[in-house]
Amino acid sequence: MKDIKSDIKENFIEKLKSFQGKSLEDANNIDKYRALSGMVRDELGKRWVETNSQYNKEKIKQVYYLSIEFLLGKLLISNLINLDLYHNYKEALEELGINIDEIEEIEPDAGLGNGGLGRLAACFLDSMATLGIPGHGCGIRYKYGLFDQRIVDGQQVEYPDNWLKDGSMWEYRKQEKEVEVKFYGNFWAEKKDDGYETHFEDYQSILAVPYDIPIAGYKNNTVNTLRLWSAEVAENEFDFSEFNKGDYLKAVEYSRSVEAISEILYPDDNHYQGKELRLKQQYFFVSASIQSIINRCKKKNQSIAHIDELVAIHINDTHPAIAIAELMRILMDDEGFEWNDAWRVTTNTISYTNHTIMPEALEKWPIDLFKNLLPRIYHIIEEINKRFIEMISIKYPDDLRKIKAMSIIEDGQVKMANLAIIGSNSVNGVAKIHSEILKKQVFKDFYDWCPFLFNNKTNGITHRRWLIKSNPELSDLITRTIGNGWIDHPIDLGKILKYEKDSKFQKEISSIKYNNKVILAKLIEEEMGIKVNPKAIFDVHIKRIHSYKRQLLNLFHIIDLYNRLKENPNLEIHPRVFIFGGKAAQSYYIAKETIKLIHSVAEVINNDEEIEDKIKVIFLENYRVSLAEKLFPAADVSEQISTASKEASGTGNMKFMMNGAVTIGTMDGANIEILEEVGEDNIIIFGLSANEVMDYYHNGGYNAWEVYNSDIRIKRIMDSLVDGTFSKGQKDKYRNLFNYLLINNDEYFVLKDFDSYIKAQNKVEALFKDRNTWNKMCINNIARSGKFSSDRTINEYSVGIWKVAPFVVKN
Repeated sequence: MKDIKSDIKENFIEKLKSFQGKSLEDANNIDKYRALSGMVRDELGKRWVETNSQYNKEKIKQVYYLSIEFLLGKLLISNLINLDLYHNYKEALEELGINIDEIEEIEPDAGLGNGGLGRLAACFLDSMATLGIPGHGCGIRYKYGLFDQRIVDGQQVEYPDNWLKDGSMWEYRKQEKEVEVKFYGNFWAEKKDDGYETHFEDYQSILAVPYDIPIAGYKNNTVNTLRLWSAEVAENEFDFSEFNKGDYLKAVEYSRSVEAISEILYPDDNHYQGKELRLKQQYFFVSASIQSIINRCKKKNQSIAHIDELVAIHINDTHPAIAIAELMRILMDDEGFEWNDAWRVTTNTISYTNHTIMPEALEKWPIDLFKNLLPRIYHIIEEINKRFIEMISIKYPDDLRKIKAMSIIEDGQVKMANLAIIGSNSVNGVAKIHSEILKKQVFKDFYDWCPFLFNNKTNGITHRRWLIKSNPELSDLITRTIGNGWIDHPIDLGKILKYEKDSKFQKEISSIKYNNKVILAKLIEEEMGIKVNPKAIFDVHIKRIHSYKRQLLNLFHIIDLYNRLKENPNLEIHPRVFIFGGKAAQSYYIAKETIKLIHSVAEVINNDEEIEDKIKVIFLENYRVSLAEKLFPAADVSEQISTASKEASGTGNMKFMMNGAVTIGTMDGANIEILEEVGEDNIIIFGLSANEVMDYYHNGGYNAWEVYNSDIRIKRIMDSLVDGTFSKGQKDKYRNLFNYLLINNDEYFVLKDFDSYIKAQNKVEALFKDRNTWNKMCINNIARSGKFSSDRTINEYSVGIWKVAPFVVKN
């Protein structure tokens, strides 16, 4: 009787023939990737069909998670792990002389997100499927994603991220489920005896075509769906008469304008056209998603009047907040609901997660733009706002400031965060401190009005990708030590604490970390031609490049350390490798200058023979999920140094700790809860508190020039930006960064926190040299990371917000 591996080998060879028209001997890695993915896709498809069949049969409540980003990463090995097929496939392919890791490299990272927002959404989909929560994602099928980052002469250059050039093995085009999305046009309401009749004419119609990606749960039969929408020209909108008359350009321009809606993530919005395109994107995927949800309910003969009992719609940050007005539109215009009934259903159905207190991320749209592009939606938002203002004016009759702050439409703008709060049944932050800041500061007026709306759901990560997949050697050690129960119950990682003083276990942890550093060092040498020492401290700072994330603070410590070494070449320090990664928004000048400065500093330090390779500075270009999977397991130090109060939560901090890195960070975001879990002996905290930061913002009292003039280290670092030290003698190359920090009074307190950060980094040095202590710190971080599993987070959402129960899909 044949074993499983024999079947896999036979099927793989047959798939090569039928799918690629190749024999094993003639096939290249691309052929092998497509054949292997086809086999996995076949298995996914069977479970996917059965899952949907049982969902439909049982008429259970389902969750729809609306997000502008879903940063999935590569799916081949992740799917094999979740389907419980990985080891069999890996061994079967090895018997054919094929390395599955090399095959996975062929797969492009899906260009569907940029940072933490999108990766969180991907982790949540994984956890929903694993926990048996009937939950699906809704987003945009970006043709080009954000951008491919390349570093040219030390500067970020953006190239198209053409991740779909060869198609995707994981998506299914569902043409028959397309819907129509309408822009522009003329809207008016006609009074009738029984209410109003609405009219909408001369609109531009665009087709939204869904591409579905199956999302497999871990070792169960559940396969949920990520539905991504692609914008296409509706047949009745393409002007063939113009085309046939020879006006090809006009016809093609229209087609391009439609396709642009789903072409690229976050188009530049520093001009009117960019703003309009962003708003188009948001309404496009929200309208298509809600129409699809309604259609699905009607197909199952479910009552739209009670859709809130059948569906939970969750909006991930303010980008999909327009869902509130769109659901109202459909209920009233298409389904004939009266306003009050439609409002009841809408607010009972929709919930909202806020991810930031940064003003620029709390979206606002100019009224003229909004009203022109979405006249009916604007009319509904006007009515929502009018009724809301009437209501709160009764409670706060003389408080014009409060009424103005809570209004959706104010100062010529439509405030999407206000709409999201008013139209939702739940508003949550993503870490304890973040949720408190929302309640006490950012949305204090709303909290005073309706405190029961607000709650906290601390973010989490899926340990299946960020430990089992990314760090298999560590995962195997944990399983050999405490059994495999932690995989289903990650809180059981705490059981390894009993081995924190076990010298054998410590050595194994240390050896695994070293092996991962060797792998990363090899990657750095292959990609950059720079040799780094795996025995050095790998200090890793991988995030979106933004001033509040303070890559400059990290860099200033590196410059200070370099200055000390230049003054005293015999200074005893443990070798350090400082690793940066992250993208700057295309129009974010200071972030791009920061990347340029990192490269200028790296060029000087990496080529200075006098310091004998005691410091290396690395910037890994095009940071993405598949690169992150190599960085987290290799990191010794996790840089979480945002200005206190600015980072909503962070999830990189959780991935680092799960892989045994020690956090150096401020009391910000989830760092606070990591501290609560691991204790102050296993994390290194520095800097201003959130209250101190807020006090400076509100009351003043901070002067960056005073720090510059009183701290010789700071003065020397700042002067080196403009005296040519890091620009081959070219003075004033970084004058704009100099002015940004001093003339703008250091808005994110880089200089203020510098001294505290240096002391924290000195502590890192001392602790790392004490290998016994450092190993115990690593073990404590791994052991305590179970709390930060996204399984815990999704369970809290399901019980506390969505009111959705797990459903067991039978085989």
